[in-house]
Amino acid sequence: MLALDVVRSDVLIIGAGSAGSVLAERLSVDADRRVVVLEAGPQALPSRPGDAHLVPIGPDSAVAARYPAVLTGEPRREVELVRGAVVGGSGAINGSYFCRGLPADFDGWAIPGWSWADVLPHFRAIETDLDFTGPLHGADGPIPVRRVREFSAGTEQFVHRVLGVGFGWIDDLNGGGPFEGIGALPLNVEGGARIGPGVAFLRPALTRPNLSVHPGTRVQRILFSGQRAVGVDAHGPAGPVRHIAERIVLCAGAIGTAQLLMVSGCGPADVLTAAGIAVQADLPVGAQFGDHPEWVLPVDWPATGGRTPLEAALSVDGVEIRLYTTGFAQMTGESPSDPPHIGVALMRPRARGRLTVHSADIAVPPRIEHHYDTVAEDVGALERGAALAREIAGVVDREANWSTTQHLCGTAPLGTVLDPQCRVRGVDGLWVVDGSIMPVPPSRGPHATIAMIGHRAAEFLAS
Repeated sequence: MLALDVVRSDVLIIGAGSAGSVLAERLSVDADRRVVVLEAGPQALPSRPGDAHLVPIGPDSAVAARYPAVLTGEPRREVELVRGAVVGGSGAINGSYFCRGLPADFDGWAIPGWSWADVLPHFRAIETDLDFTGPLHGADGPIPVRRVREFSAGTEQFVHRVLGVGFGWIDDLNGGGPFEGIGALPLNVEGGARIGPGVAFLRPALTRPNLSVHPGTRVQRILFSGQRAVGVDAHGPAGPVRHIAERIVLCAGAIGTAQLLMVSGCGPADVLTAAGIAVQADLPVGAQFGDHPEWVLPVDWPATGGRTPLEAALSVDGVEIRLYTTGFAQMTGESPSDPPHIGVALMRPRARGRLTVHSADIAVPPRIEHHYDTVAEDVGALERGAALAREIAGVVDREANWSTTQHLCGTAPLGTVLDPQCRVRGVDGLWVVDGSIMPVPPSRGPHATIAMIGHRAAEFLAS
């Protein structure tokens, strides 16, 4: 029988997504700290000029993981959620939307160390804003942020219509307000290329001898000695491997992190027992996740290929209304052309979903139920948003279809599953640093916030 390979490190990071990439770079600044990152996906996706206009999540994608989910119960609507499975994570394949959560989001968490005043320096540290300066914006961070100044034909028409029905223009959606109106979206794009945390933070740091990334390595479970997490069992390109570390940080995303916690015994006792998993720590993992439901309406406006999927958005009454520059199939590379859509996303939903496991095998997908249609106030807000979208688009006979923004978060939130420094309660040596930690969804898309979380949490792990 062959001996199991064992790799030792000071900090073991599970997942090289947006938060994990930032965290790995920050922690490896200390040359005496050995940092190892395990990533289930490949090293990189092909990089080419103009790749920011593509969202490579089609059915044949080699860099996307898929999870079955149920959005609504009456009628039952089933979808596939897609997450980036590549070094860089979803930040390497998303729409390059880099809008921060609002100050009230963080203050509303009421978690020590996570107020707006606490997180703003980390938002500034991760970016270089190429359009705005001042105390709200970063000037020397690795991620470039800019806004489209010459809109595509469809977006120009969309903006004109929105202004025409009485909404104001917002110069800077990452500024100090107002927070209702229409503006150009901050994008992490430079020279037509998507510059996510994997490219901006992790890739340059790989020259450091104390940092290593192991792609194609799927973690099977967390190992414990008593109440302390001491390592993981994984399967890499060469077969089974065991990683041992002083500190283990889960950065596998809100779905992957929650599943890994539960198959390792950290989760709701009733769920784990039913799945035949021994309970290590009885915690409400996956019990109350949040996401931004979206209704989509097809429009007859011109589609423009070769542009980022979104260029501008209207925020009003808790919804975000945005025109996609091309059809969804064209974005994913499945079709040369299909009609564009207006999306109506509810940004402060009341409904909460549930993620559970029914097997101790990490290869068996978790059960994900969003319960989007369970709160009448949410449905009413989406109906009002869809009515406004029809008015803006000049269409009255288009049915809005349920969809999702793919912004699932909060499966291991601060305050219940985690303490304020991202440590998993009830065990030692284990942290979570990704979108799982957000108690509620932010009022904007979560990507910039997740990158910030990686930078903020590095201070906790480095101490």
